Amino acid sequence: MLNQLSPLDLAFQALADPTRRAMVERLTRSPASVGDLARPFSMSLPAVLQHLSVLEGSGLVASEKIGRVRMCRIEPAALSLVEQWINARRIEWGRRLDRLGAYLEELKAKGDSDGSNE
Repeated sequence: MLNQLSPLDLAFQALADPTRRAMVERLTRSPASVGDLARPFSMSLPAVLQHLSVLEGSGLVASEKIGRVRMCRIEPAALSLVEQWINARRIEWGRRLDRLGAYLEELKAKGDSDGSNE
């Protein structure tokens, strides 16, 4: 269905925003409160909460209320899914470039054997 995005789509959609990427980067160091995450940004707390909602909806971030403080933490499994997808593309393009390099070497060797090495 078109209205249902895959977990990978949701993760990339969440990571498309620089504010959310900065929040994820901060959370890779250690869990943080919503207030700590909001501090570096010049935006309202509701705007920060909206960004966190997108990150939670994508599965990249989880939060829980501890006393009066909402703590957020990274969800490594969701980041791992993104990493696996990117690595698969990197490996695929590496193989293609290797094949292209081999083909160019083959053409060069063929040209050298034809005596046309000008």
